[in-house]
This record gives sequence, C-alpha cells and structure tokens, in this order.
Amino acid sequence: MNTVAAPVAVSVSEQDRALIASLPTDFRWGVATSSYQIEGAVDVDGRTPSIWDTFCRVPGAVHEGDNGDVACEHYTRMPADVAMLKDLAIDSYRFSVAWPRVQPRGRGPVNPAGLAFYDRLVDELLAQGIDPWLTLYHWDLPQELEDAGGWPARDTAYRFADYSMLVFDALQDRVKNWTTLNEPWCSAMLGYAYGLHAPGKQDFPAAMNAVHHLLLGHGLATKAMRAAASAPIDLAIVLNAATAYPATDAVEDVEAARRADGMGARIYLDPLVHGRYPADVVADLGKRGIELPIQDGDLEIISTPIDVLGLNYYFSQKFSGSDENGRTTDDEGNPISRTLPLGRPTTAMDWEIVPEGFTDLLVRISKDYPGIPLVVTENGAAFEDEADENGYVTDDGRTAYFVSHVAAVAAARQQGADVRGYFAWSLMDNFEWAYGYDKRFGIVRVDYDTQKRTPKQSALWYRDTILTTRGA
Repeated sequence: MNTVAAPVAVSVSEQDRALIASLPTDFRWGVATSSYQIEGAVDVDGRTPSIWDTFCRVPGAVHEGDNGDVACEHYTRMPADVAMLKDLAIDSYRFSVAWPRVQPRGRGPVNPAGLAFYDRLVDELLAQGIDPWLTLYHWDLPQELEDAGGWPARDTAYRFADYSMLVFDALQDRVKNWTTLNEPWCSAMLGYAYGLHAPGKQDFPAAMNAVHHLLLGHGLATKAMRAAASAPIDLAIVLNAATAYPATDAVEDVEAARRADGMGARIYLDPLVHGRYPADVVADLGKRGIELPIQDGDLEIISTPIDVLGLNYYFSQKFSGSDENGRTTDDEGNPISRTLPLGRPTTAMDWEIVPEGFTDLLVRISKDYPGIPLVVTENGAAFEDEADENGYVTDDGRTAYFVSHVAAVAAARQQGADVRGYFAWSLMDNFEWAYGYDKRFGIVRVDYDTQKRTPKQSALWYRDTILTTRGA
C-alpha cells in the first residue's frame, strides 16, 4: 500500500483544532478490528464453528445471507495489513483472538496451528513498532459451548477462563495489554434477549444469567492472568456505553433514563469496580421476577482489579417514560421506556451524532468510578461511501465524525477524565454482524471482489493527526 506523503486537506474548526492539539505526546493512537469480522478462513487449520458461523446460516438473520467465511482474508493477508498500520502511523492495534481457532469446540488443549496465527501477528506488530492490544472474546463463542448452554450457563465462564490461559501462556512474553471481553452488553442483550445477534435467542431471564456469567468469566480470567504474569501487564474489559438523557425533567422521563443507564452501563460497572450490582437495577429485575444467579464469592472474583477500562462509544440517546398516548406503563404493567430523537444528523446506521454525549460519558465515568484509566477502544461511523476509479473515498462525513469525537475526548480530558488513548473503529471495512457487508465503518476501503485495500480520506486525516500530535 502506498499512502500519499502530503497531508490531506480537511476543514477543522479552530476550537476542535486546539482541543486535539492539547492531547499529550504519549497519548495512544490505535485502530480496532475483531477476528470474525476480518479473518475469514473459518474452516482452516483446525478452526471449528462459532455461534456466528451458525447464526449466519439462519434465513433472514444477516443482511442478504452474508457471512464471515471470507471476510477480508486477513488470515492470509495479515503481514500486508500490519504494514498498512505502519504506513498510517498507528502505534497500537486492537485485535481479537478467535476462540474456536485456538481451542476448537471450546474445550481441551490448544490448537497449535490456530494459535500460530496470533503468534505471527504479534511478532509482525512488534517488528513494525506497534503495540498489540489483545481482546480474548469478541463474540465468537464456540458453537459446541452454545449447544451446552452458552453464556446463560455458569460453566461457560470457567471454559472462558481456561481458554484465556491458553492464549495468555503463549503470548504473555510479548503482549502487555490484555482485554477479556468486548461489549458484554451486546453478547447478553443482542444475543440472548433481543435475538439480533448470535445465537439469536429471545429470553430475557437467560440474558440476565448471561450478564452475570460474562462478568464472572472476566473475573476468573483476570484473576488467573494476574497470578500467572511473569512481567507487568495491563488487564482490561471493554464496555459499550452511551449517555442516557431524560427527555424532560418529568419523573417518568428521569426514571426511563435511569433504567437505561442501569441496564446499559451500571449493571456492568458497579460489580466490576465496587463488587456489587446496583440496588435500583436489582430492584427493577426483582419486579420482573428475575434474580441474578450470584453464588458466594462471585462478586469478589468479578471485582478483581483491572488496570484499564475500555469504552466503546457511538451515540447517545434521549429517553421518555411515556408512550405517544401518555401512558407510563404497558399492558403488562411494565414501565415504558421510549427513545426520542435528539435532532442530530445521523450516520448510515441511523445513529445520531452526539459528540458532547461522548464528553459527558467520559467525565461521568471518571467521576463515578475514579482511579481507573480510560481508553476509548472503539469509536467510528458508517457512511454511504462512494469510491473513485482508484478506490479512494472522500469520506467527509466520517472524517468530520472523527474530528468532533477526538475533540470530545480532548474536552473530557480538560474536564478531568483520565483518558489515555483512542482507537478508531475500524481499520478497514468488514463483516458488520447482522448488517453483513452493507455497512462500512473502515478508514480503509476494502473492495470485496479483489480484497484491495485503499486508505480513505479519514485514514489520511487520522495519520496526519497522529503525526502532528507526536510532534513529527
């Protein structure tokens, strides 16, 4: 890949320019990907099916029946992709390990051929001066573990800890930054409550069991890795969160925002940091006859100290506690929570662009959960890209999104948030879960017919911003 040497011309307000310029020279700049979204090679070198391999075969589950069988062919094109990272001045690369590639079927010994890919990837990154940020779980649960109960079953937490140690034992000599789970909210709620992600279940009580067992798996793995570490490491978990604004000061709207924040953020943050579930969330679940499957010692394990809290942010929302007819409860007597538009421009995902919500979120979490450094582990946007004859995309919308959101991070730092890095989502266009290949988040365009990679305008702006911030 050949990137242009000259800086790309992008319109940036003086306020945003000054905010971005305030970021320190040791601020981490990265990009993020995940295994199923880019690797392909789903039946190569001993890999067994994951829940996403299965879900993609369910009629109507994924846009146009798309799947990750080929994806971006990263499994075979990895060295060139790492060279592309270097060309873009990236200093940190967040990737995930495919559990069914390293430990087929989710049980038993390590698969040497599968693990060897990540061994090569880490070596390639280090050779290019790029720090590997490894995520152990980005949603590709081995199908056989799902067949045995999946995350609603307690045993899956122990299987995850065992798998984590297989990877940790092999790579801890070269990898310092370890993340257990990516977005447990998505695994639990989209996978088991709403049926929108693999495994496609719609069972709210099972989803609540999954919440607890995901956190338990995180704690078990974190505790085991800390005990086995032969050198200093940084252990993390990545949560997706948003700022939940009440539509008005009315009690029902404030309550709707509280419930959204409780189920979206605090049900994870409170046990991780404080060793307890939020009392209001527990009470809300109790009203629905649901009790979290906590056993003695679980919360102590879940609250095993971490070194970094990763936050993924895409949008914020406004909540109303009444429907269009003014009712505050539904026919079953459950309180109503309804999202209302904030009146902002939207991305191709119909997500509103709310950078100040990002600042509010980072400042709030720093204040409510002090003492844990924050890293923005995903932030980005999908737009309707139009490539020229050379594959180049002048993605003004995406570039403006990055400008406003990097500035929002800098604004949060100025208000006291301890944010130490930013990872753009994503390095390249890829398989976007239930949206298949219809939505493009990449800063690098992928021509899926030829697998040609072409950096977009946003990638060049990102590169220039990194170099400027470093003083290069």
